[in-house]
Amino acid sequence: MTARTSKRTLYRLRGVSPTTDAMFDALDTEQLERVHSELHIPGALGVPALLITGSFERPVASWCDEISRTTGVEVSRPVNRSAGLLMLAVDGEVYAIGYDQGFRLVPDRLKDQRFGLRFASRRVDPAQIRDLVSHTPSGGRTDITLIPSGAPVGSLGIVEHAQIVRRLGGHLDDLPLTISRDNPAKVSSAEGGTGLRMRLGVESPDLIADIRAIAGVLREQKPSPELEFVEHVVPADDPGVLSRLETVLDDLLGQEPDGRINVAVPVDHWDDYMSARAFRVRINSREAAEPTDDFDLDYVLCRARVQRQGTRVAALREGTITLYQHDRADRDDEIWTSSALRWIEAEVFLGSRRFFLLDEHWYEIDQEYLTAIRSHTERLITASPSVDLPPWVLGEKERAYNESVPDQRPGYICLDRDNVRTALHRGNGVEVCDLLSPDNVLVMVKRAKGSDALSHLFSQGLVAVQTWRNSPEGRERFAEKVAAARKGRGLPEGFRLSKVVFAILLKDGVELTADTLFPFSQVTLVQTARTLEAWGVEVEVVGITSTPPSAAPTGITRVAA
Repeated sequence: MTARTSKRTLYRLRGVSPTTDAMFDALDTEQLERVHSELHIPGALGVPALLITGSFERPVASWCDEISRTTGVEVSRPVNRSAGLLMLAVDGEVYAIGYDQGFRLVPDRLKDQRFGLRFASRRVDPAQIRDLVSHTPSGGRTDITLIPSGAPVGSLGIVEHAQIVRRLGGHLDDLPLTISRDNPAKVSSAEGGTGLRMRLGVESPDLIADIRAIAGVLREQKPSPELEFVEHVVPADDPGVLSRLETVLDDLLGQEPDGRINVAVPVDHWDDYMSARAFRVRINSREAAEPTDDFDLDYVLCRARVQRQGTRVAALREGTITLYQHDRADRDDEIWTSSALRWIEAEVFLGSRRFFLLDEHWYEIDQEYLTAIRSHTERLITASPSVDLPPWVLGEKERAYNESVPDQRPGYICLDRDNVRTALHRGNGVEVCDLLSPDNVLVMVKRAKGSDALSHLFSQGLVAVQTWRNSPEGRERFAEKVAAARKGRGLPEGFRLSKVVFAILLKDGVELTADTLFPFSQVTLVQTARTLEAWGVEVEVVGITSTPPSAAPTGITRVAA
């Protein structure tokens, strides 16, 4: 039986009028000549459309000379990779689909960079994420997570404010697409980044109906609550802001490197980067530099630095990075050529606003998102704590403080470093809590001089609750420790973990508020709280008051809000 759908990558193009002439004019004529292209104007689709077919040909494959030298056997094999590109206009928007190598014919500058990602954040099941690519600005780090069976997004460790999601894939929930009309029970998936990869209809009416369904999702639906953080990074499009950003970047490029500019591999060409064996740079020069084994950031920055002030960004935008599949870096070995600006990332501040340059585009952390994070943090830092903790003597070690609490607050037990070991956690085990309150609330305690310590604290809370929820052995071991500490009086029958308290002493005993909690920690805290609350566990955050070393802990204590 002939399949009605095929897995393809759909791109939405920007700045292209919905006519066949405009579609053709938007393409790279040199690239079309290289593939010996043939142009077709298909009428069967019933919408403006353009079909380009061709092939990337080489008379001798790049590996032939090398294998001949190795073996002494003369080898000569040609290369012929087909390329098809369908461009079509649906309801005033222009889309493109590549077949085999046809995706290379779509100029990167035309692609809507977040088209696929926006769709995925709306229709991919947050509990069934299968792949995720995230980037950490200012470090040049890209993390790729693959989970074929799927996993909840909260379990993937994404730090919302510190990482930018660039691709997201997973199970596709119910949507009136050709694939679901054929077989409603069939599990389908989608991967969204710059493009949207999913099963699309093959017959022209089905394909157009699927594109309309996708456009409807983007037009009418909001992101899933669990995935809304994906869109808190928004493209900067104000001309005045963009001009100021490029001025700051131009000045930065004129300075000696200090780590504020890093390498960032274009996410939609990661496979090309991994397969490349040579790189060649050309920036405002007639001849390209000698090929190198990898992208040479130092050379790129050096070339930018020698340009006249005010022209450095333009020089990178007009400069090129070419990837080759063979060390000799001949024209026949070319994999892909792009603007040099696509390969660098930078972080720039305009006042209190924070911007990132990625893939030749400027992005900003949505200010509404930061406001929402702060508001959530304020709700978590309670004004009426449910736990009564004594003050912390400044200079006292964390373990000493935890061990002192049961003496000052009867009913509390200290389980600091009294870890639970299970078949999964055989080594050091899991620290379920530092203190357990009289009403069996888990209390995690931390003295924090920076956000790293609090990241560890919040991670401890997640692992502890995961162990309690998912490990019968872990629950049994923990119950035994509680019973031993209480001299036989353990947890009540059928006990259900329902609350976690994070108790924090900030550096120098500063009162804990949304103003004093480290910004990065606020984001991590909110993310942790959302995950725990999704599991039915309430989260409360309290500040621990402090007392100078000369003062002894006394009487009734008040926990700071």
